[in-house]
Amino acid sequence: MSVVRRKFGDEYQAVGLAHGGIRRQRQRFVDKNGRCNVQHGNLGGESSRYLSDLFTTLVDLKWRWNLLIFLLTYTVAWLVMASMWWGIAYLRGDLHRVHDETYSPCVANVYNFPSAFLFFIETEATIGYGHRYITERCPEGIVLFLFQSLLGSIVDAFLIGCMFIKMSQPKKRAETLMFSRAAVVSQRDGKLCLMFRVGNLRNSHMVSAQIRCKLIKSRQTPEGEFLPLDQCELDVGFGTGADQLFLVSPLTICHEINSKSPFFCLSQRSLRSEQFEIVVILEGIVETTGMTCQARTSYTEDEVLWGHRFLPVMSLEDGFFRVDYSQFHATFEVPTPPYSVKEQEENLCLSSLLNSPISNNKSRREQFFSLDCIDIAGEKNKLPSKLQKISSRKDDLPRKALRMSSSNVEKTCSTGDLLKIQQVRPISNSEDCDEEIQLKALKISAESLTLSTTHLEFQRKPPSMCAPEMKLEDNLPAKLRKMNSDHLS
Repeated sequence: MSVVRRKFGDEYQAVGLAHGGIRRQRQRFVDKNGRCNVQHGNLGGESSRYLSDLFTTLVDLKWRWNLLIFLLTYTVAWLVMASMWWGIAYLRGDLHRVHDETYSPCVANVYNFPSAFLFFIETEATIGYGHRYITERCPEGIVLFLFQSLLGSIVDAFLIGCMFIKMSQPKKRAETLMFSRAAVVSQRDGKLCLMFRVGNLRNSHMVSAQIRCKLIKSRQTPEGEFLPLDQCELDVGFGTGADQLFLVSPLTICHEINSKSPFFCLSQRSLRSEQFEIVVILEGIVETTGMTCQARTSYTEDEVLWGHRFLPVMSLEDGFFRVDYSQFHATFEVPTPPYSVKEQEENLCLSSLLNSPISNNKSRREQFFSLDCIDIAGEKNKLPSKLQKISSRKDDLPRKALRMSSSNVEKTCSTGDLLKIQQVRPISNSEDCDEEIQLKALKISAESLTLSTTHLEFQRKPPSMCAPEMKLEDNLPAKLRKMNSDHLS
């Protein structure tokens, strides 16, 4: 266990239940302070990739390693360059002819290693030569002086730039961005919502502040693949623009729990047995430096309070608004249904079905056939017996056959030959298909038309209607008058 704590930190505790039924604090993916508990191991030959981006590697190191590298780099560079100046003086014999006034050395007054080291420091820091200086009779000294100037500029730019970037990193700006210790679940505007609070302690604003939420939960796919740290996006107003924050005062971030939310089946009872982690990421541009800052925190299932709401922290004073950060993390209980959104929707749908009247369950097919029967004869009882039998088959009779039969009834009634239709063959109730019904309906129309014209052939004028100015053919349609005239002729 001590090895695990040295690797993951003192905050690590095993997942499970302690003695007495109390759940221990489990390992987090992201700590409350925003530190990610992820370590990379067994890189093998991939470690050389860190050297290809040496500047970023130095910036990412901890401060103690940065200071050690800074001191060692300058110390080694100074010692190496001082040794080169001492080597030139030793090779030229300047160290043995120090007191010879007629001899012109490469560097005046350099007679041992400490004097060579002081000459290098005076040259590198441009303090001033005064007592030690390069003479014009030493070309190798001039070349070494140029090399020293170039190397010193490179080392200064690299190390000083690295230290400056590390000191100006906006990580410490995230220390003044606050998140509530717990998240709450309660109703807002009649909808169940997951909420937490964010705040800014500084007067300087976060430009273009944006917030995102990730749900980290293990799951198994239908194919059997196990995903230990599956990341799912939580909508905190991406479609409506509510994720773009004007972070001047503390704000309550709201995630609506609906059918698209991962918490659609989450209830107060199931919350006790769930294991998940909500990672909150707040990003924005620091107004003073113009650099991007990111603050992170996380909430486990133990830090989600069901049926709670945050206390207000804003109050109106004389000419300004005051924020009381002592109540920033405080919550209070509110009446909240213990059921999930899925259960609430199912209960609402079931109650609506039970309260609906039976008359509203009438199918559209029944309404259609009833309207057709009204249009044909006014009432269903006025139709012939065979057509009543056809219209009673609502599930199998197509609409086209019913309309054709209705048109036949109208034509038959118009010629006064309703009794002739009884000679039509009966149609079976369950064995005939739709095509047979349509053919029989066409046969009805043909037979009824033939019978009506045959009956008109043997009609004679009654005595009361023998006047020359009144004829029966005048009351018939033009097609029937033509057919009668042809038949009589």
